[in-house]
Amino acid sequence: MSIRPWRDIARRTSRKIMVGNVPVGGDAPVTVQTMTNTPTSDAAATIDQIRRCEAAGADIIRVSCPDVESTAALRQIVRAAQVPIVADIHFHYKRALEAADAGAACLRINPGNIGSNERVAEVVRAAKANGCAIRIGVNAGSLEKDLLEKYGEPCPEALVESALDHIKLLQDHDFHEYKVAVKASDVFLAVSAYMGLAEAVDCPLHLGITEAGGLIGGTVKSAIGIGNLLWAGIGDTIRVSLSAEPEEEVRVGFEILKALGIRNRGVRVVSCPSCARQGFDVIRTVQALEERLQHIRTPMSLSVLGCVVNGPGEARETDIGVTGGGNGKHMVYLSGVTDHHVQDAGMIDHIVRLVEAKAAEIDAGRAVAASASGAHAQAAE
Repeated sequence: MSIRPWRDIARRTSRKIMVGNVPVGGDAPVTVQTMTNTPTSDAAATIDQIRRCEAAGADIIRVSCPDVESTAALRQIVRAAQVPIVADIHFHYKRALEAADAGAACLRINPGNIGSNERVAEVVRAAKANGCAIRIGVNAGSLEKDLLEKYGEPCPEALVESALDHIKLLQDHDFHEYKVAVKASDVFLAVSAYMGLAEAVDCPLHLGITEAGGLIGGTVKSAIGIGNLLWAGIGDTIRVSLSAEPEEEVRVGFEILKALGIRNRGVRVVSCPSCARQGFDVIRTVQALEERLQHIRTPMSLSVLGCVVNGPGEARETDIGVTGGGNGKHMVYLSGVTDHHVQDAGMIDHIVRLVEAKAAEIDAGRAVAASASGAHAQAAE
């Protein structure tokens, strides 16, 4: 029996596919994706951006391949990347063939938009020959004309029907290594479409609220839409679509997963909005700590509260905590227990050192546990 059943999420059962060496669906962790915005034909610039996204934690990265110059650069990009690369293809089926040959781990296409049945067959053959998965990407902004005529407007039923039509084209060619997205910029439309699709198919689902907006507005819309679906157990991989740098999409994606307890990476910060009781500048302190702790990948928690109203209580539940006190003298908690005081001057540097030390301690403990487990398994053999 779960200790806190109100936190449990019953995840939808789906088939597992491989995107390069990353599993998607089934019991695999929910993965976080983003997409580059540099010209793909500029391999150096694209690789630089991919490096920043990898550092932010991206599991899978998509690049657009609108022309032959892009697919020509793709081979170098794939070799340089440490994560699987998805080639985004629209209309031109030859770009899909070139991308598969160049080493793309996945092709993002809509089979119904790339021409005749024979062209679909060619793409499937190329995908099979190169071990590529396929992501069907249905979007409310580009629904087929016949579906718009049938339903009168983009609606959940239209998005689901479009997805099922594209799925059938792949299944008719005995291709089953696919995942599907039914995105819309309208949160209600997207969530309803995904819920309908989740009941109709067993393939992995790629979640996203498309064209969500800028960093703040897009984050809010994505958190509501993607978070709603994940809380309902729906979704195997996510992309937060923001008019912001792609590494910001990755960070927001992980924050959504962390908030739901689905996946933890890096420092989870608990902080107050600040008020007149604050013993230090909470807002600027949190901003500085979030920036300086981006390199920490070890899951852990840090509470930063300006006064003693809620500070001690929150600190008891986090790995490291700091609570504002009077005269620039603040209490530091380690593993929920009061430990020492710190002054305003150098407080941020001090907390960063504590977090880095705690991360090293956690990692060392895991390494010892893994070694002991391996030795036990070997002895059992």
